Amino acid sequence: MKKKVEILAPAKNLWQGQMAINAGADAVYIGAPQYGARSNATNSVEDIAELVKYAHLFKAQVFVVINTILYDNELEDCRKLIHELYNIGVDALIVQDMAIMEMDLPPIVIHASTQANNRDPKHVKFLKDAGMQRVVLARELNLDQIREIHEATDVELEFFVSGALCVSFSGNCYMSIAGGERSANRGSCAQNCRLPYELVDGTGTTLIQSSHLLSIKDLDLSDQLPNLIDAGVTSFKIEGRLKDVVYVKNNVSYLRKKLDSFLENNEHYIKSSSGRTFYTFDAEMSRSFNRGYTDYFVNHRTKKIGSWDTPKSQGQYIGKITEIVGKGFKIENAELLNNGDGLYFLNEKHEADGMQVNVVLNNVVIPNTFREIAIGTEIYRNSDAEFNRLVEREDSAVRKIGVSLTLTETTNGFKLTVIDEDNHTASVEMESAKELAKNEETVIPNLEKNLAKTGNTPFIVDDLKIELSANWFFPISKINELRREVLDLLIETRLNEYHREEFQITKTNHPYPVTTLDFTYNVSNKLARKFYERHGVTEIEKAFELQWDPGKARVMTTKYCVKYELGKCARFQRDTMGIKVVEPLTLKHGENEYKLKFNCKPCEMEIWEKEADLVFDDEE
Repeated sequence: MKKKVEILAPAKNLWQGQMAINAGADAVYIGAPQYGARSNATNSVEDIAELVKYAHLFKAQVFVVINTILYDNELEDCRKLIHELYNIGVDALIVQDMAIMEMDLPPIVIHASTQANNRDPKHVKFLKDAGMQRVVLARELNLDQIREIHEATDVELEFFVSGALCVSFSGNCYMSIAGGERSANRGSCAQNCRLPYELVDGTGTTLIQSSHLLSIKDLDLSDQLPNLIDAGVTSFKIEGRLKDVVYVKNNVSYLRKKLDSFLENNEHYIKSSSGRTFYTFDAEMSRSFNRGYTDYFVNHRTKKIGSWDTPKSQGQYIGKITEIVGKGFKIENAELLNNGDGLYFLNEKHEADGMQVNVVLNNVVIPNTFREIAIGTEIYRNSDAEFNRLVEREDSAVRKIGVSLTLTETTNGFKLTVIDEDNHTASVEMESAKELAKNEETVIPNLEKNLAKTGNTPFIVDDLKIELSANWFFPISKINELRREVLDLLIETRLNEYHREEFQITKTNHPYPVTTLDFTYNVSNKLARKFYERHGVTEIEKAFELQWDPGKARVMTTKYCVKYELGKCARFQRDTMGIKVVEPLTLKHGENEYKLKFNCKPCEMEIWEKEADLVFDDEE
């Protein structure tokens, strides 16, 4: 049997979820009224129920994120919400807090969120043995590590392949709450990593002025899908529950075509949902929000990944300014630009800057407000007005399920039978007197023409058979009514026959890989504590949010490395300049200061608040 692979898209709301499915997503993930890690992307249970119905029509799945850490006074409300979600047909929950594994749950499938910091085989195998049916892997993993996890357990593996990257190990970033009162693990990240910082060395010398030193490029692994499948990944996740519909449709469409190309005539893998999508646009990821792209660490540490100039969208590279003409510019490839486009560039101070195109005349780009820009400046388009208008249209991506229609005779009339690409069947009979048509030559062509009109239904006729003993007369209205009825019945049949996988969690006591948990395990309630204790954990530190010691905490651990970005990594880079970086390095933004600690053996960087006492090992 072929193994199913899927494209998993974000859904900010019901409409964007439907648009993602139309664009070709095999599954969508969406936030509930509470307990999702994006507090600005919540949805009512009623809207989620509507999305479930729409998705299931195409055999696509709906996953709901319940991935914040929970406090004791929220446990019962969370349990009730989970039962509501199960009752409306949700396919799975994506969770971080192990308290949920202790609850009285319905037989709903549970996925381990990437916030559970799923980085090593022992941890992932433990989660599978505890009842998790899928694990969303940490973004920092490389192909070898993914393969090692896959060989250790048969749990389904999900991996992010496009979108924004958290610079920290997911679930282990505390900069937001340490800098204020907004907890990332509670769904309210303030995105401190996207702020500008100064970099100061141990002598007090400012090495870098205002720069976005923790901001990194966006992820694009679209060329790695075959390699990821080979390593064991079966779900390809797009980040972006706060992004707009153009971003979602563009990313889904681009990845759909990439994956379909791999799956064509493939003996081992098949897509996990039904239907095919017809597009009126050519998907290109650079034409929607991006900070430039990186493959992160999937092929190990190779290139620099920082996006220091700006945390905002850089977009699609157009070309260099070649000439100033009056109140406009000649730009390489200016024919690509449209009226209303937004342009991005670095100004003479090397700061991110922009302008809007008013009009393009004879390849001269005239902005709304003119100011001189240096010849040779590289221009990017970070808002593509014409592309956005095209993709925003609801009919820019239309999904259809292939069907075969057969019209036959019965004793008292006629019968129309439909069979879809998944072998669901529906039939409708029509009682009618049989009279020969006056113009017999037009009967079959008229029947074929009207039966093939599927209009706004989710179906497309791939095969049509008309099996009649004579050229009977058919009123057009009756044929249209027969077609509508049988397709409506097929919709009902597909929904009724949809198979939702279920799994009842049963409590286990197999040992957790470690017996001592520090604050990074985010234990914030009595049920999570009970879960770990049952699995042999003897020491459990409270979650950061419950015990923060201002000024002295480690607020982030990351594979991203400022020294590497500076070309000062003794492990991977040869320093040709011979300039010594005196530690500790410090990041400053206003009154906030953070010390950097570099752990070269695991190749990680830690960020600590300014009052923390750090012990520095030798670099190697």
